[in-house]
Amino acid sequence: MDIRSGTFFWPDTLTPKPFRALEEDISCDVLIIGGGESGAHCAYFLSQTDLDVVLVEKDRAGSGSSSANTGLLQYSNDKMLTACANSFGEEKAVRHYRLCEQALRGLENLVPSLSINPDFKIRESLYYASDEADKETLRKEYNMLKKHSFHAEWLSSSDIERMYGFKKPAGILSGGDAEVNPYKLAASLIGAAEANGVRVFEKTEVNGRKFEHGHVMMYTASGACIKAKKVIMAAGYRNQEIRREQNAVLSSSYAIATNRLAKNEIWYGQTLIWETARPYLYMRTTADNRIIAGGLDEPSIDALKINSKLVHKRDQLLLEVNKLFPELKLEAEYFWGAVFGSTHDGLPMIKEYPELPHCLFLLGYGGNGTVCSYVLANLIRDHLIGKQSDDLQMYMER
Repeated sequence: MDIRSGTFFWPDTLTPKPFRALEEDISCDVLIIGGGESGAHCAYFLSQTDLDVVLVEKDRAGSGSSSANTGLLQYSNDKMLTACANSFGEEKAVRHYRLCEQALRGLENLVPSLSINPDFKIRESLYYASDEADKETLRKEYNMLKKHSFHAEWLSSSDIERMYGFKKPAGILSGGDAEVNPYKLAASLIGAAEANGVRVFEKTEVNGRKFEHGHVMMYTASGACIKAKKVIMAAGYRNQEIRREQNAVLSSSYAIATNRLAKNEIWYGQTLIWETARPYLYMRTTADNRIIAGGLDEPSIDALKINSKLVHKRDQLLLEVNKLFPELKLEAEYFWGAVFGSTHDGLPMIKEYPELPHCLFLLGYGGNGTVCSYVLANLIRDHLIGKQSDDLQMYMER
């Protein structure tokens, strides 16, 4: 599966430490397959245990979906809290949102200890009604958020115009969200994990497996064998090539990174911005004062189709940003398209399949992928060291 195409901004911000390819047979307690956001979080949290952990990546760490991730970190999900409550009950919906909120606080506390600064910044989020018809739905969402003490403020149309300069019917201003450079984050987490004893191998593709009593034998394209008691499949959307999950929905999404702007040209508070329309437009700023904007999702994941639409999607995204901020002189210095995953029910997943024993699939699918990877990686760590959690069942029993 070709999961991305175009010119990518994040890899130009860091030259990460390279790791050697695996050439010899090894054994371990836990093998992590995938060196993106999901695998990096797993490696980091498992490095804090007594388990012997190995991480392998078929290319370079962070070179897959993490380099196409736009780095908006929010406790809110693509599926509103009210919609989640209607789907699987208010208690479970609130708990999921709360875990995402706690993940943001966890990342905030974790980041200062990392050797690479991933440009993590706490930000507010503006979630605006795309049209008048969405205003009542947004009001219900605001009431639900306030009922459960999430940080949210109602903005009227005049509030939005005064603060941002554009007109929208209404909005919710959320506090405690964040932005991050996902490429740097993956590299920094893997670096910290290696410093704690995790063995990391790049350019190591796993292309064969054999299941035996109590362990798995994983074979690499170069002929090496990894014997592991447990395997965490953290290969992002490529997990679907290993075992298709019916609750997963793959589509394509597009993004741009603009030219650098003067600090005084950036909107109020460098807020994360997104909307109620589906598919939605979203945007953020970067550490060097660019605008990253994304959206315009389509159902096809065909690599040739994604590539053929890049220039058109670039121009569309620039147009949408300029509708909100017509005074800005913008160019898309980077633009890309990538496979994007979500779920039918709105929750990320940890899956086990009878035909793939000793394997855990981390499927942090959805617009909140980095936050969900943090949540799920924590739960997997606790599970592997024998710590029971009701939260784990919420993401597994579906």
